[in-house]
Amino acid sequence: MTDEASAGSQGGPTFAVAFGGGGARGLAHIHIIEALDELGIRPVAISGSSIGAILGACVASGMTGKEIEDYARRILSRRAEIISRVWSARPQSLTEMVGGFKVTQFNIERILHAFLPDQMPKTFEELSIPLQVTGTDYYGHHAKVFTHGDLGTALAASAALPAVFAPVVRGGRTYIDGGIYNPVPFDLLHGKADIVIAVDVVGAPVEVHGRKPTSIDLMFGATQLLMQSIIANTLHKCQPDILLRPPVSGYRVLDFMKIDALMAETAGVKDELKRAVEAAIRARQAA
Repeated sequence: MTDEASAGSQGGPTFAVAFGGGGARGLAHIHIIEALDELGIRPVAISGSSIGAILGACVASGMTGKEIEDYARRILSRRAEIISRVWSARPQSLTEMVGGFKVTQFNIERILHAFLPDQMPKTFEELSIPLQVTGTDYYGHHAKVFTHGDLGTALAASAALPAVFAPVVRGGRTYIDGGIYNPVPFDLLHGKADIVIAVDVVGAPVEVHGRKPTSIDLMFGATQLLMQSIIANTLHKCQPDILLRPPVSGYRVLDFMKIDALMAETAGVKDELKRAVEAAIRARQAA
C-alpha cells in the first residue's frame, strides 16, 4: 500500500462508491471491494443498483471483500448448492402456481433471503455505512431511492429484473429493477465525499462469429444498450472522479455459475482502481 493510497484512512480525502447493476457481471464488483480494503479505504457513502445494491449492502454491513468473495465462491461454484437454495425459494402455495410454473413467478425477495449472508441486517439503520438503493416505480414512472426502513424489500425491488422476477410491492407501490432508470447511480453521491468512484458492469452486446442472437439475447442486449445510453446522459450532467468498466460484456446477466472465469477475466480492475485512486489523490494535493 502506498502512502498516497492509504491517505483515506489517515485524514486524507473521503471516498464514496457507486456499484452498478448488471446481474452476474456484477461479481466483478468484488475486485473493487477487495482493492479498497487493500488500500485501507472505507467508503463514507455507497449507492447501488440491482446486483450493485446487493454487494453495496454487504460492504455497508461490514463484510470485507475477501469475506464476500469466499461466500460467493462457496455457493456459486457448487451446482447442488445453487439448486438447493433456488428450490427453497420456489412458490409456496397453489395460488402462486396458477397458470403453471414460470421463471417470472420466482419471488426475488425469497431468492435473496435464500442467498444473502446471514449477517445481512434487516434495516438500513443497522448498516455501518449510509447506503442508497435505486428502484423503479413501475406505475409512477420514476426512479426511487431507498435509504431507510426494511433493507430486504429495497434490495429485492432494485434487483427485480423484468421477465426474470416478479415485481416487488413496498409501501403500496410496485417496483422493478433500479437499473431501468439509473444503472450506475454515481450522481446520488455528489457532495457526499471528496472522491466518487463509479463502477459500470452493464456491459454491451458482443458479436459471436457465426452465431445469430436469440430472442433472449436481443431482449437483454437491447436493455444493455438502453442502460448505456442512460449512463452516457448522466455522465454529461455529472462526472464521477473515477469511472471503471471491467471487461464483462462476454457474460450474460444470469451467468452466476461462471464466477471463476468472470473473476479471472476481470482481475485487472483491482490494479486499475489502485492506480486511479493514487492519481485522484495526487490531483487533489496538486490543486
